[in-house]
Amino acid sequence: MLSLTIVVLATVAAGFVVWANDKRHGRYGAALPAGIAVGIAALTWIILMAAGFGYLPGTTWLPWVLPIVLGLAAAIAVAVYLGRTRARRDTERLTVILRR
Repeated sequence: MLSLTIVVLATVAAGFVVWANDKRHGRYGAALPAGIAVGIAALTWIILMAAGFGYLPGTTWLPWVLPIVLGLAAAIAVAVYLGRTRARRDTERLTVILRR
């Protein structure tokens, strides 16, 4: 269970770093990329442990590294997607309001 705690803490830190480095981070909450990253990492860890990849010689690294990498990728994907779509939608709504 200690490995899950370390995976979650590392992934939440990576999610906040992704949020802080995004140019459009004012368009969505600070906890969103971190929350998505933790959810994906925890789910990946659970699946890997249930599949028997933990605590075996040669595969011990898999439940430690892969969930963090997948969580980081999910946080980046969410930040890129939400940053673009919310900026575009905000501009469209502002344009409609200003044309009235």
